[in-house]
Amino acid sequence: MPADDADGAARVRTIASLRGQLLIGILLPVALLVGLNTVSLYAQALRAADTAYDRTLLASAKTIGEQLTVEQRDGRARLVATVPYSALEAFEADNRSQLFYRVGGFHGELVSGYDDLPRWQGHIPRQGPYAALVDFIDARYRGEPVRMAVLLQPVAGQGGVGVATIQVAETLELRHTLARQMLLDTLWRQALLLAVIGAVVIWVVQRTTRPVRRISRHLADRAENDLAPLDVAAAPRELQPLLEATNELMGRLAHLLAHQKRFVRDASHQLRTPLAVLKAQVQSARRGDLPPAQALAEIALTVDRATRLANQLLALAKVEQLRHQPDGGPRPWAEDVRAVALDLAALIADRELDFELDIAADATGACVQAHEWALRELVRNLLHNAIRHTPVGGGLRVSLSRRLTSDGARLRLCIADDGPGIDPALGPRLFQPFGAAASPGGSGLGLAIVHEIVQTLGGRLSLCNRGHAVGTDAAPSWPVTGGPPGPRPADPAHTTGLDAEVLLPIVDNGAP
Repeated sequence: MPADDADGAARVRTIASLRGQLLIGILLPVALLVGLNTVSLYAQALRAADTAYDRTLLASAKTIGEQLTVEQRDGRARLVATVPYSALEAFEADNRSQLFYRVGGFHGELVSGYDDLPRWQGHIPRQGPYAALVDFIDARYRGEPVRMAVLLQPVAGQGGVGVATIQVAETLELRHTLARQMLLDTLWRQALLLAVIGAVVIWVVQRTTRPVRRISRHLADRAENDLAPLDVAAAPRELQPLLEATNELMGRLAHLLAHQKRFVRDASHQLRTPLAVLKAQVQSARRGDLPPAQALAEIALTVDRATRLANQLLALAKVEQLRHQPDGGPRPWAEDVRAVALDLAALIADRELDFELDIAADATGACVQAHEWALRELVRNLLHNAIRHTPVGGGLRVSLSRRLTSDGARLRLCIADDGPGIDPALGPRLFQPFGAAASPGGSGLGLAIVHEIVQTLGGRLSLCNRGHAVGTDAAPSWPVTGGPPGPRPADPAHTTGLDAEVLLPIVDNGAP
């Protein structure tokens, strides 16, 4: 059996055994308690039987003692015993027990009864249960256990005065039979109690799990794409945390599906145009409408645009994946800013830009909690947009420093260009995919990628034309545990252009 099938079968067995586990958890302690109670009850039944039949033994001994007399024989007082039938009458109703007796004289000699009956060697209790000189002992006689009553009976007559020892022993069949009968009468009631408890448990489990089965049927009957939240208010209080967690999960799934649908829709829509243009250009080149060099140049330009669009679509999808992955380790953002600026140095030089990279000393070792790819993609998109929009020979300034905000100190990346800025009318949809009008060579995805990355990292993003804000994105602010914040760099002294500012929380990397 494959591992997945085995795990599934194990889960099914676990789910199917919940009722059994509850039954075992309840009935097993009760059954153990019943077992202990049974042992205790049997001992109590034996004691009760002993108490009842000990009275009978004492009555028989007293009956025998009442018939004792003293005679004078050979100058000595001798005990004379007459055992009447009434002494044995209490046992005639049941022939399962046997009765043995022995009457000892004043000096221990046998007067009447069974001479081989074990002689009493004990002593009379100081505070016995009866108002008589009697002792009850357990012994064995002729290989069988017996219960014996020993009565010291004072006897007085014309021949003298003395104390007789009367022993009456009974086998234990009747006592054990009575104890077992009492035990069985109790056991079947306790078994009935266990059956009632089991039935009640099954009924209660069936009733209390009815909402779970109802929710299961509701989920099973849903359409495949139905991720609407479950009704939490109508569920029992114990199930509400589970349903709330399920609703949160379905919300995340709905977000992922919506993102996937949007990605497929945008990709199919945006890639269709360059592919159609590319096909038309190839057909035109085949017909010879344009010189080969010009045709190849146009085809190369279209391929570059399509490649950039595809890469940015993939980057946007990757940002969404990063939302549901563990955060990357602490990374010094200054290294990524330098690396991206070096990668784009050829574009900066091609446009002959007056480029300035200013990384403050207090920001050099500052770290943010993020993946390397996310930080570099953020800087790359902002810097690439700034390069594309800055006129040839214009100025472009990149600065990285600490900044003190109302939520604490953050690492601030500012990219200021001399471009025309952004139309304020685009503000509401500035960070939406393809929401902003793409300039020649653009795809309309760069700011959307930056926006998603900044939100994922818990930072802030703002785009400002010189003098007023065009689009801002407020995200939760996290306090900084690093060193003191540095001063905010002054904005470039330009009359036009766009300032892109990103604020990210700093994590303490242990640096002094």
